Amino acid sequence: MQLTGIRQMVCRDMPVPDLQQDDQVLVRMQTVGVCGSDVHYYVSGKIGSQVVSYPFAVGHEGAGIVEKAGSAVKHLRPGDRVAIEPAMPCFACDQCLSGRPHTCRNLRFLGCPGQAEGCLSEYIVMPASSCLKIPSSMTMEQAAISEPLAIGAYAVKLSGMRKGMKVGILGSGPIGMSVLSASLIAGAGAVYVTDKLDERLALAAQSGATWTGNILWQHVVSEILHQEPRHLDMVFECCGQQEALDQAVELLCPGGKLAVVGIPSFDRFSFPVDALRRKEICIQNVRRQNGCAEDALHWIASGMVQVDHWVTHRFPLEAAREAFELVAGYQDGVMKAMIEIG
Repeated sequence: MQLTGIRQMVCRDMPVPDLQQDDQVLVRMQTVGVCGSDVHYYVSGKIGSQVVSYPFAVGHEGAGIVEKAGSAVKHLRPGDRVAIEPAMPCFACDQCLSGRPHTCRNLRFLGCPGQAEGCLSEYIVMPASSCLKIPSSMTMEQAAISEPLAIGAYAVKLSGMRKGMKVGILGSGPIGMSVLSASLIAGAGAVYVTDKLDERLALAAQSGATWTGNILWQHVVSEILHQEPRHLDMVFECCGQQEALDQAVELLCPGGKLAVVGIPSFDRFSFPVDALRRKEICIQNVRRQNGCAEDALHWIASGMVQVDHWVTHRFPLEAAREAFELVAGYQDGVMKAMIEIG
């Protein structure tokens, strides 16, 4: 399935790809989750400097079955069920060698223009190092959702959250839910969640949020501060909206931390300098995930995080465009739309 223009998508027959290196595997894809970044490419044709050159296949949240393994692959064999880690670092540059493969100088990432075609396809070839074997008890949908969950795990780890902290999560889509799950595991004292879809907020409340609020009809800042007059220790911006950043600055206590996780559709944020400076707020950007994929898979496999109810819609591959339109329009209370391939 390829993007062919703005809001245009075509299903095309393509040859099954061949292994090009002995450390690669051929994966028969089973399911792919529709991510907000995929939708940016679908609706706008770009994310910042990453501009789509058509035709192009998106998709990076996926799981499948190994069909063929290169001669150097030791930990996987045909028939193994795997979750896909979409990042393909070089493991040799200064970033990789310093423990930052997620900002690798030569990074290739599934579904990222100029880097690698996405996994919204029947077959893909991946480095074996980017394929994580999953237990027989884990469903393919759960394996695919481990990708956004890993981002939430990394965001909380990078933030330095301590037990008992008061936390805000602005945006309760899949990334916000992932941050919520990781925050609760880290021992957050209270978690306040906002969104504009009541269905998402209901799921957040069911999953352990202390309080939820709809930004469309509630003054969420004043309502949160009524309960937390000393303000919040940490806020995660998970929706890519300027309004959420403004709310975060209001919500944070002096010395608080703002973690920017969401991907905006625009090129520049702004901040109220006076409040930012007087409160000495720390801003931490979060870039995908770094070393947390295994944690996410463990949380799902052990039952620490329940993700089945995150999936609200399912589509066959030939109806992928319908799935993208649904997510782009925040229709029908969508949380996570999955495209079933296998």
